[in-house]
Amino acid sequence: MKNQLLLFAVFLLLIYSCLTYQAKPYDFPKPVDTTSKPIELQEKKVFASLVEGVFADNLFDGARLNDFQFIQKDTFRATISPENKPINPSPYYAFRLWANRRKPIVLELNYTDAKHRYEPKISVDGQHWEWLDSNRVQLAADSINAFLTLDLSTDTLWVAAQEVQNSTHVRQWGTLKAKHPGVQFSSIGKSNLGRDLFFLDLYEGDPRKKEVIVLLSRQHPPEVTGWFALQSFIEEILADNPLSNAFRKKYRVMVFPLMNPDGVDLGHWRHNAGGIDLNRDWAYYHQPETRHVADFIVRTLRKNKEKVILGLDFHSTFWDVYYTNREIPKHLPGFKDFWLRGIENSIGKEPNERPSNIGAPVSKNWFLTQFNAPGVTYEIGDNTPRDFIRRKGQVSAMEMMELLIFK
Repeated sequence: MKNQLLLFAVFLLLIYSCLTYQAKPYDFPKPVDTTSKPIELQEKKVFASLVEGVFADNLFDGARLNDFQFIQKDTFRATISPENKPINPSPYYAFRLWANRRKPIVLELNYTDAKHRYEPKISVDGQHWEWLDSNRVQLAADSINAFLTLDLSTDTLWVAAQEVQNSTHVRQWGTLKAKHPGVQFSSIGKSNLGRDLFFLDLYEGDPRKKEVIVLLSRQHPPEVTGWFALQSFIEEILADNPLSNAFRKKYRVMVFPLMNPDGVDLGHWRHNAGGIDLNRDWAYYHQPETRHVADFIVRTLRKNKEKVILGLDFHSTFWDVYYTNREIPKHLPGFKDFWLRGIENSIGKEPNERPSNIGAPVSKNWFLTQFNAPGVTYEIGDNTPRDFIRRKGQVSAMEMMELLIFK
């Protein structure tokens, strides 16, 4: 009998031990069903109008083009549809065009379920981008369609809602950052379709018992400007100066730069391959991406006796804004206010803060409920100038480090 009780006690201990290595579920006031939903994949192909000698394709990671049709002389239609519905109005598009001779065309962007949002970017190599001249963009009265005037030739012209930044770009960037002695770059799991969930680990010395800052990005595929801000933020932390060097010795920064690699490479408007908005899955972790990341953070903290004191989630929307919590966290209770004020003083622009109570299962609420730490959804505008994004990323990292290094 004693042996049976002992075995039962050991069994319970093992179960408890396993559970403590997993992220805790939480019943948020505004629950969201994040069980997987069907998605519709775009057909990957070359679209040809042989009579007009015009071609288009979506044969690259990060492309979005559902159909391409000849309408009338020199006028074509690109159909851009979402992966499933209902969905946030983020009609992302990216494709390539060329012709068998020099030819001006008018291209209609036909959004089946949203209004025009992203100002078109063009590129000749898929690496260097510029805005299409606004005089070459016209909107229909209802803004559901946009009309672009383009000059085609035998050379390829890339057209996209935002600069194409797919999983290959992120991998290349992470590999480059890993040349720094304070960076380790790896994968902590696989996405729904088996793509790597990248992880950058930033610290110097012994990671054990360090306080941890967690950074997330690209839960939503088109949100490239937030990804640009994250890059600048991290590059400032890795800079060779007294502040950054001291910070890396005192703190650990866990970075998940591509939360939704499937959605990014499939050219999705919003969702992952499970048809779900990942930034609504921070309660029961139905999707593998949130489950892997949440459990990895909790498991690592427990192993090294660490604690998360801050979480920042980089996104994009129509304008620059910080979504924050009204509730006061146990860790860094005054950090958010001092941080935003410091950014304002450095860049000369009042921060657009939108505080709210705990509601939906989004990441900023997860940081608060899981770790009692401040969480901020760090949003960059779709059309925010790229040089200002770089400056803002650098400044916000410097202000964070100054506050934390002297706390």
